[in-house]
Amino acid sequence: MMEHTLALAAPRSRFGARLMAHPLVRILVGTLLTFAPVPLVMILATKLVDKPYRVVWPQLLAAVLVWFGYGFYVRRIEKRPVTELALRQAPRELGMGLLLGGAMVTTVFALLALLGVYRIDGVNGVGLALFLPLAELVLVALAEEAVFRGIVFGVTERAWGSRAALAISALLFGLVHLPNDGISVLAVAAACAFGLLQSAIYMKTRRLWLCIGSHVAWNYSVGQVFSVPVSGHAVTSGLVRGDLAGAPWLTGGTFGVEGSLVSLVVIALAALAWLRLAFKRPA
Repeated sequence: MMEHTLALAAPRSRFGARLMAHPLVRILVGTLLTFAPVPLVMILATKLVDKPYRVVWPQLLAAVLVWFGYGFYVRRIEKRPVTELALRQAPRELGMGLLLGGAMVTTVFALLALLGVYRIDGVNGVGLALFLPLAELVLVALAEEAVFRGIVFGVTERAWGSRAALAISALLFGLVHLPNDGISVLAVAAACAFGLLQSAIYMKTRRLWLCIGSHVAWNYSVGQVFSVPVSGHAVTSGLVRGDLAGAPWLTGGTFGVEGSLVSLVVIALAALAWLRLAFKRPA
């Protein structure tokens, strides 16, 4: 009887192992474990805490839980160390990412100003309100980079190779922006290009820090520095009082500057540069 029970358990165990080894299953499980804390924390905070006290800490708590959820997935499902979040390289690569994201946004707005579609009306004072959105932006960057680069790109690359992983992760990153206000073909293309850039950075560094830094800097600079919508999400006021006015293919329309042809070109050029680095063979 004991031998019969063991014989039944073995095929079931092998089936479970084969199921968890399937790339699609791993992507779904990894995404669930990584991203689930975000809506869970926000819903609980809304139910249990009054609005004036729901500032910064829910986003930071969710970010910590995203970190642990991703680490749990990597250690228990992929059965490997979480090298992509190694802390030793974090300060340097985060800083590089912040510089990269800020430089790209500054380039975009400089070009738009030269084209006459972005005009600066003045500068607002620097206060605490200017930095409060950072908590949400850190959460968004950490969650999206862990899912789209750490999970989608990582699993797809191991299954089908780097080129397939670059294409699939970039396309999915673009498509998740479809529900956003003011979405357009240019906006989807720019989001796909940004996804390609981020995946190329991850492919080169094999860590998430530079990706997270560039993601945070891009979103923060667009909304909190230049005061325009971020991926269809309106902002109140940033450091610079600016206004976009002109053809939607240049301004991005209600989606914001990320739906502009100028953004698409700047991001695509950065992506090509990082792809070259990622595919460059060591001497």
